[in-house]
Order: sequence, then structure tokens, then C-alpha cells
Amino acid sequence: MSAAGEGSSERVCYSSQTVEEFQKQQLYTRGDCGNMRFAKRKRLTLADGEDSQLSAQFINPFIHELRLTALQKVKIAVMTVTLFPVRLLFAAFMMLLAWPFAFVATVGCSEDAVEPLSWWRWLVDLALKAIMRAMWFSGGFHWVRVKGRPALPSEAPILTLAPHSSYFDAIPVTRTMASIVMKAESRNVPVWGTLIKFIRPVFVSRSDQDSRRKTVEEIKRRAFSAGEWPQMMVFPEGTCTNRSCLIAFKPGAFIPGVPVQPVVLRYPNEMDTISWTWQGPGAFKILWLTLCQLHNSIEIEYLPTYTPSEEEKRDPALFASNVRCIMAKALQLPTTDYSFEDCRLAMAKGPLCLPSHTCLLEFSRLVRRLGLNGRVTDQFLHEESSRARKLCGHKLSLEAFAEYVNLPITEALQDIFALFEEHDQMDVREYVIALSVVCRPVRYLETIQLAFRMFEAEEDGAIVEDELAVILKTALGVADLTVCDVFRAIDTGDKGKITFEDFCTFLEGCPNFIELYHCVPDQTSHTFSEPSVSITNHTHNKKHD
Repeated sequence: MSAAGEGSSERVCYSSQTVEEFQKQQLYTRGDCGNMRFAKRKRLTLADGEDSQLSAQFINPFIHELRLTALQKVKIAVMTVTLFPVRLLFAAFMMLLAWPFAFVATVGCSEDAVEPLSWWRWLVDLALKAIMRAMWFSGGFHWVRVKGRPALPSEAPILTLAPHSSYFDAIPVTRTMASIVMKAESRNVPVWGTLIKFIRPVFVSRSDQDSRRKTVEEIKRRAFSAGEWPQMMVFPEGTCTNRSCLIAFKPGAFIPGVPVQPVVLRYPNEMDTISWTWQGPGAFKILWLTLCQLHNSIEIEYLPTYTPSEEEKRDPALFASNVRCIMAKALQLPTTDYSFEDCRLAMAKGPLCLPSHTCLLEFSRLVRRLGLNGRVTDQFLHEESSRARKLCGHKLSLEAFAEYVNLPITEALQDIFALFEEHDQMDVREYVIALSVVCRPVRYLETIQLAFRMFEAEEDGAIVEDELAVILKTALGVADLTVCDVFRAIDTGDKGKITFEDFCTFLEGCPNFIELYHCVPDQTSHTFSEPSVSITNHTHNKKHD
């Protein structure tokens, strides 16, 4: 049954900007720091009508802290020497047993053309499903609870699964042998690569700059094959989370504009040994702890097929957002606008790795909301830095900034302006630095070089202490930053100014200068938080409420 067919009023609600049924409240708070004003809009909202303190807090979906009690540690110790080795060996045996079946079935198969399902391939499919079920059973997944009715490929060519939290999410894939989107490197993994090829996945190559477009085209080709290709299972979040909320969905599965069937996953276990996130237990530890549990529960719920409206077909982001709201309501979870890109930004390593209280995560979301991230290239940043340099530090009003970026004055643009605002004006150079950080998080040195070019004097290419302070504050997205000691350490000749080459020389000898000079407190923890102040603060006296 299509969700679209349940009533026109529901369709209107899903197509609106704010989905009231799933978003009970949006909190607005104001953080003041001197003359800096940023009216922040907390976008963590409840998917259900239940009143909770959850909406007033920020949830980091990319961190998983597993704290074991003394009794749990004793149980795991016992299971490690008794149950764990038996389960691991049996699971490995099942994978090896499945390999010859998958190998025979994939010999001579084309990745571009679908072939009729012969009777012997049908038998191989059944055999592999049985072997994979035995493998999961050996891992403690004795029962797989399934709710709802899986749609036929002709009804819903694409299944969207969430939340994505672990490699154990492969359980619904092996139950149906549906196609998935995977890294191209996976095909070369011994044994596992052969099993992957059997389900006819869409391979994504990171080395191919045109890979995203090719992937979308392949998804569209299969979606419009009238059921000839197997159904596709897509995890629209694009990365693993701790299942505390649903992060922003990528639009890839929704670009074809075909009906999709939302599928939600639950692991109602006493101890969460399943979640495999960016910051938390590693892959082997997750496997070890999970196999040490007597029983592991998983629930798979197939929600009604969702047929997009004409508006949603034209706007895949709206389509993705509305499907996410439905899944969030079924899971009784909040939603947040953070995405995989924000995770990459927060987890980037290097001398300028972001502190826990950075505003750049909010800036990243706003840039993505305005659609600016898609057009940011090295050439674009070079051109923007040249334009900003020509302004010679001239401050822009909101109207002038909107004209500068050639965008209408929207709420998102106002929020970006507020991040850099001082006395109702902003220095566009700070905006360019922040844009470089969020779009090139691991290339911090290139960002600093770009910043130096915008601030440096024409005669000697040098900057002064106040300008270095602005650069580092913006690059880190913080207001509390003391750089006087750093500047003196760089300015060994006591000239009162430094060049980019001086900064690089200093960085080679002191790569952890942020921690060493106590520039930013709490530098060791990479966590996500909502901003309470502007990205930069040019005043020295902070105003406390």
C-alpha cells in the first residue's frame, strides 16, 4: 500500500518544509559574545509527540561508548574462551562453504546486463540464503523478527534501510540477496568479494572523479528496468551511526523518483555491541563482543511503500527528507541535519583538527543547505580568495553579502551571515576560509595558505598578529583563542609580522602547537556540539550573561 494513497492531507504535510507530525518543536536560543550575535536554530527535533529532554540536547551520532559492568566483563571473559572460538570458526566455515556456490554462479556474468534466472542459479540462490542464515545463527542471531510485507521489485525497485550502524546490517541483504551500493575495492577481497559479486551490486570507485554521476545513472537504469534487475537496498545515511537519531539522507536513492519501501532496523539487545561508528570500538572488537553474547536480537520492519509526489520527483532532497520523517516516526527517534560530510570534518586529523565546540559544523550544514558545497573546487576557492582580497578588508552588510554570493536572502544565508557578523557587517575573507575548511577538511595547510594570500601585505607577503588571530579563529571555528604566544614563537626575528613560509617552518617543528600553547581548551575530544557564539570574535572583552 502506498503512503501516498492514504490521503491528500498527509501528502501536503510531507511536502511542506516543516513536517509537524514528526517534528514537535524547534528550539531557538541566542548566544552573545561581545558584539557577535548568532541566533542559532537547533535542528535536533523529536520524531514523536513525546515530551523529552532529548530535544534540548545534542546527540553525537558518530560516537559509541561501550561501558561494561564488572559482571558483563566476567561473562565476556568466560565466553571468550568457550563460545567465541567455536562461533568464529563455524562462521568462517560457512563463508568458505558459500564461496564455491557464488563463484560458479558469477563465472561469465556481465556486470552491465541482467540475465534470465535459470533453474540452477535459482538453486544457488536458495543455497546461499540457507548458508548465510546458518552463519548468522552461529553468531547468536537465532531469530530474525520480520514485520510488514516486503514489496515486489515492480512495486518498489528501491528499499531504503536505516539506521545504518554496523556490518551486521548485511543480515537483511543476505535474506533477500538484493543488490546494494558498495566500494569497488570490495570486489577484490578474497572470498567476500565473490559473495558480493553474486548480488550484482552497484560499485562505486573512489578513484574515479565521475563515480557519483555514474552511480546515480546506474541506480536510475536499474530502477526503471520494470523488475528485471533485483531490488536495490540502499542505506541513505551513507555511513554508520549509533542509532541515537537519523542523520541526513543522501539523495542518491531518491533521484530516480520511483516508489521506495522504507525498511527500519532495530537491535533490541541489553548491551549494544552492534554499533560500529567512527569513534568507538573497532571492527574486530565489535565482532568479538557480539559473538560473546548468548543471543543477539534483530528486528526488520518493512514499512508501506512510499510513492513520491510530482514535487518530490523534482526535488530528491525533499523526497529523502519526507521518507526519513516516516522512518524516524516508526523508530521513535529524533532527526538531525548532520551528515557524513560533517563526520569527515570533525574527525579530520592534523595540527588544526577541530575542537569540540567549533561552529564550523553548523556552517557546514548551512553551506550544504544552500547548495554551495557542490560547486566548491580548488579553482572556485582560488577565485573567491582573489575577489575577497580585492575588497581589502571592506566589511559587507547582509544585502551586500547576498549580492556577493549571488544568492537571495534566505534564512540559511542569514544564519551564515550571523556566524561572521560584527556590528551588522562581516569580513568576507573569513567566509572564504571557513568554506575552504569544510570543503577540504584534510588539506588544512592549503586553507592556511589561501588565508595568508587574502590577508598578506603586497610589499612583503606578511601578516600581523591580529590577522593571524582571525585566520586561526576562523579555521578552527572558535571565539576563545589566544595566539599571542604562537605569534611570538613564529616571529623569531621580532619583526612584528610573519609570512606563510615562517608559519610552515614553525609547524614542522611544532605540529601540535594548538595543544602545546593551550590555544583551544578541550582539544582532545572530537565531539559535535551546537554553536553558541560566532566563528570569530574580534573583541577582547567577552560579555557574560
